[in-house]
This record gives sequence, C-alpha cells and structure tokens, in this order.
Amino acid sequence: MADLGHVFIVGIGGAGMSGIARILAAQGAQVSGSDAKDSRRLDALRALGVDVHIGHSGEWLKGVDTLVFSTAIPETNPERQAASELGIAEMNRAEALVAVMAGSRGVAVAGTHGKTTTTSMLTVALQSCGADPSFAIGSELNETGANAHLGSGEIFVVEADESDGAFLHLDAVAAIVTNVEADHLNHWGSLEAIEQGFLEFAKNIQARSGFLTVCIDDAGGRKLAVDSGSLGVDVRSYGTSVDADYRLVNPTLVGRGWEYFVEHAGMTIGPVRLQVPGEHNALNALAALVTGMGLGFSTDDLIAGLAEFTGTRRRFDFKGEADGVRVFDDYAHHPTEIAATLRAARDVVGEGRLVVAFQAHHYYRTAMFLTEFGQALGLADEVIVLEVYAPGETPIPGASGQTMAANVPLPAEQVHFEPSWSAVAGQLAARAHSGDLIMTLGAGDIGLLGTEVLEILARRT
Repeated sequence: MADLGHVFIVGIGGAGMSGIARILAAQGAQVSGSDAKDSRRLDALRALGVDVHIGHSGEWLKGVDTLVFSTAIPETNPERQAASELGIAEMNRAEALVAVMAGSRGVAVAGTHGKTTTTSMLTVALQSCGADPSFAIGSELNETGANAHLGSGEIFVVEADESDGAFLHLDAVAAIVTNVEADHLNHWGSLEAIEQGFLEFAKNIQARSGFLTVCIDDAGGRKLAVDSGSLGVDVRSYGTSVDADYRLVNPTLVGRGWEYFVEHAGMTIGPVRLQVPGEHNALNALAALVTGMGLGFSTDDLIAGLAEFTGTRRRFDFKGEADGVRVFDDYAHHPTEIAATLRAARDVVGEGRLVVAFQAHHYYRTAMFLTEFGQALGLADEVIVLEVYAPGETPIPGASGQTMAANVPLPAEQVHFEPSWSAVAGQLAARAHSGDLIMTLGAGDIGLLGTEVLEILARRT
C-alpha cells in the first residue's frame, strides 16, 4: 500500500469507512477518525487501537497526513475545511480503497442488489479453499463478526459500490454483477447512465485481462453481458436461463436453505447446499462459485465453503424468537429486494403469517417507486409502513409513508401507516401470533426495533 502517514477518516463508523479503517490499521498505519454518534463498530475499532472522536471538529486533525471522506460528507464539514486550510492531503473513499488494495488481486462484486451477500459468500468460499483473502464488505460476516480483514493471501474481495460511481476506480482482475436496475438516481440521473456505468466497469475488468461473472436472469444483467461481450470482455453468465453458461437446475428447499445442481458445458456440478433462504441467495451463491472456479480454486472446496455460510448482519438476520414468533431484520430498501426477501420469508414461515414493518430510505426513491413498493409489500399478510427515513433531505410532495401504505394491495385492516416510531414495535407484536414471522425492512434505523419487539412478545408468554 502507499504510505499515507497518519490517516483520519470522516464518518469512520460507516460500513465502508470502518472496513477501510480496519485494513489500514492492520497494515500498520496510524488511524483516527470521527463520527456523529457512538456505535458498536466504533467500539470494535477502538479495540484495534484506532483513535475515535464523537462529533466533528477541525481540532481532531493535529498531526494528520491524509484525510479520507465519502461523497456523503459535504465540503462544509469542519474536518474537511480544516484539512483544506492546513494543506492536508484528501482522498475520497474510492481512492482510499484503491490504496489499501494495492498489490493484491482484486475481485469486485457489484450490482444493484445482492452485493453484500455475494461478496460475503465468495469470501467464505475462498476461506474454505485456504486462500485467506483480504476483504471489505458492507456488513459483518456471521462467521467472524467483521466487515473487513487483511488476509495473508494475494486476493482482495471487495464490495464494489455503484451508488456514487466509486466502483469505476477499483483495480480488479475479476468481477461479479448480480443485476442492473434503476437506483441511486440522485447520482446517475437515469437508468441509461447506470447501464453505461456498469459497461465502463466491465471494460475496466477487460483492461486488466480479467473476467466478468453476470446474472442473465436479470434483464439489466443480460444487456450488460451482451454489450460487454460484443466488446470482447470475457463474460461468464449464470442463472436459471437455458442459455446461461452456468445454469442453476433442480432447486429444492431443504430446511431454511436450498439445494441445487449446476449445468456447465455438458457437465453437472453439485449438489450445492445452502443454509440461507431465498432463491435469490441460491443465485448469489452460484455467482460466488463461478467466480471462485474462474480464479482457479477447487470446485469441491468452494461448494464446501458455501455450505458453511450462515449470513451477514442485516441480511435476513435472525434476531430471536418469543411466544412462538420468530423475528428477522433485513436491509432491503428497493422493491426488488423487498420482494425477494419476502418470498424467502414465505419459504421459512411455512403455514404462518408474515408481519412486516418497512421504512423507506430517501424521498427520491420513495417517489420513484411508490407503486412498486406497494406491490412488493403486498407479499406480506400484515404491513406497517413507517415515515420515510431521509435525515437532512427536503421532502418531495406525495413521497411519504402514508402514500406508500395506500399503495399496498391488501385489505385496509391489514395495512397501517404508523408515524410514531415508539409505537411500531407494539403494533408488530399485536399483529403476530404463534407460528408467525415478523420482519423489519429498510436501510435506516428500523433495524434497531427487533430487540424491543422480542421483549414485548416475551412479556405476553
């Protein structure tokens, strides 16, 4: 890695930034940083010797050589202002990630949905092969409790974020694209611009003589496979589609997870067995398998690793059970993700009912997908819709939780808009009976509700 001296990270408690901090600290750099509020991630960084400040102040920058910030940090931030005045070198998140990956064989996992889980699956599979890869993921692995690690191997697996175009700066020799859909239009502006961004991502992989693994069940993924393939990119397609290079066949629900086989070049691979639910996760695991094979690792060892994967925090995250009701939490915040998660939940709950609370993230996304959000939430039996989580944003008329609730195609008594955060846990518990499954969904702070829901359920036993 480049010698960055003493590195200060603004927003160090975030998923991406905390991972960069972990890697830098493991590489021997002096690391400090700040965040608006304390958190479990900050406690973990303190344990690694990282100096963490709560609140933002230019005073924290004494002795700092490099300041790292994300695109979410405005130029008016006190630390960014102080860095400019003091002549301290500044790097954005993508540049910092490139720096910590220097000298590694990068493997980038991209896509509108499924990045975190697929990155995690590939990491665990490679660990099963003895590769000890470095990794930086948007959530913590259940197996290790960490979202980043400096491994002894040459491979660095990274979740490649397209939200601000950061994935275009990564140095990778292999990549996965799970899907391509309209999202983060506050940055991209249009679906066409997003598609062009993913094509540039594919061309960057080609420039390093690498290969691209793409799901062609997804319309956007299929278009990327065709467009990039026509430019000479080494594309390895996967999915259930009959023309996929690696085709998922004979899927069977086994317990909470799946078992399936893979057809490739006239051969049958498998069975592949998973502990995590959802057909979308079967496809994510197939992406990890195809990529691991492309990197030269044993098919059997990769499959064994996938069988050990138990999930990541806030991805179909089991919070506990009380009074016969199971409580899960998931980060899903786009209609496609919500639909996939609720279909997986339906597999898990069996004869029980799905009781769901959803908190939308960003006004622009809410406005764009009001109808689609309603349709996706309609896969549940009971729905509670919270107000939109959009701190610091200017509201958009009509882009509200109340409007979204009106778009859920269920009987009125089964859908409720709840503007009061403190009332949501009680509303969920009141609607759930033994054998049911409660799911909290969203990218905001709704993930904090699970513990309170369980306490209310436990008191009624």
